[in-house]
Amino acid sequence: MRHHDLLVLGVGSGNVLIDDRFSHLDVAVVAEGPFGGTCLNAGCIPSKMLAVTAEVADGVREAGRHDVWATSDGIDWPAVQERVFGRLDAVSRDGEDDRRDSDFVTVHRGRARFTGERELLVETADGTATLSADRIVVAAGGRPVVPPPVADSGLPYETSDTVMRLDRVPERMVVLGGGYIAAELAHVFHAAGTAVTVVEKKDTLLAEQDESVASAFTDSVRDQYDLRLGRELVRVEGSPGRLRLTLDDGSVVDADTLLVAVGREPNSDTLDLDKAGITCDDKGMIEVDAQLRTAADGVWALGDIVPGPPLKHVANREAEVVAHNLLHPDEPRTMSYDVVPAAVFTRPQIAQVGITEQEAREQGKAYVVGTRRYEDVAYGWALEETRGFCKVLADPESGRLLGAHVLGPQAATLIQPLVLAMTFGLTARDVAERPLWIHPALTEVVENALRDVESQRRSRTAG
Repeated sequence: MRHHDLLVLGVGSGNVLIDDRFSHLDVAVVAEGPFGGTCLNAGCIPSKMLAVTAEVADGVREAGRHDVWATSDGIDWPAVQERVFGRLDAVSRDGEDDRRDSDFVTVHRGRARFTGERELLVETADGTATLSADRIVVAAGGRPVVPPPVADSGLPYETSDTVMRLDRVPERMVVLGGGYIAAELAHVFHAAGTAVTVVEKKDTLLAEQDESVASAFTDSVRDQYDLRLGRELVRVEGSPGRLRLTLDDGSVVDADTLLVAVGREPNSDTLDLDKAGITCDDKGMIEVDAQLRTAADGVWALGDIVPGPPLKHVANREAEVVAHNLLHPDEPRTMSYDVVPAAVFTRPQIAQVGITEQEAREQGKAYVVGTRRYEDVAYGWALEETRGFCKVLADPESGRLLGAHVLGPQAATLIQPLVLAMTFGLTARDVAERPLWIHPALTEVVENALRDVESQRRSRTAG
């Protein structure tokens, strides 16, 4: 049995926490997949590189809005693949090489499972290795959910882990799911020339977003995709490249490619966690306290395998917290999920922070709403943007922000002042009136939404 001072299971955000502060320890990482994890290899980074490519292609097609007459021969998919994955695969390889060259880190390649308290068996290409450690960090991530009608069909399908590496652009693709992964990838392949059908069991796409955003986004893509909303897949038949999908209303959709994007699940069921004394909730998420400690002594967990938003920026913050707590056990830090922003890189782009209006109603929370459209500000005119808007929810008594939602160009950037406001407990009036806002920048849509919510709050108070 090989013993280490610290062992990290997973080489995504788990690998992030290891730096020179740990050089006095004998550290091990156990890697089943490529270094960089889902984000670098099959998630946020390649999908955004492809989303920007799609945005450029869409911009050329829509250039006439600005009296620019442009034509395009389409997206050179093989060249895009080489540009995106030629770069990212090299980063992943370099990351592994750097760890292997380290004086204090040992890399164990293979699939791991617990055999006892802080003990693991790793199945490697050459056999098995038994490891133990004084302290362990579980950061084993998650994987796409594949519903039974797809898994039981025996026919080929793609997930977000595989679809971006297709060597050709599909002619007809069915996207199963209506969440953010489905929305981003549908955008990419539609821009590349694929005829896209989206099958979603809810009545709108992006149903977890604020109701105004979900409705506006769904309406914006109706003329781009064949939308089958309120429908579920019941059967997959046919042959590879000639798929026939039957929905619960009896309708049939033909496609050469099926993309399954109905969600992700934690890899906890592959780890024999019970043998280590690590407990999970009913969704398979490892239970942790505010310091990200598990029920097992000397074991922490982070990333997509613990409860909380499955976002890379969240996992990176969790890695910072765990790293500090490993190094400074007498001065522990806690993880907060109070203000977590997120973005969807579709067309139109979407960003959010805090609660939605429907959540405020369901919680019985008092609130006021301020909204401004992109077309209400000068830079919105310059963009010829008629769909975009910023929506802000605030407490009617204090004026502090409860949530904010942006749909339109640069949404992921525009949300950040509102994230800061919520993080530091600032009021809508403070944020709108104290700083100077550049004119005629697009940020004026945020300023004016804040002024609107303050106006609504004052009217309510006066009434």
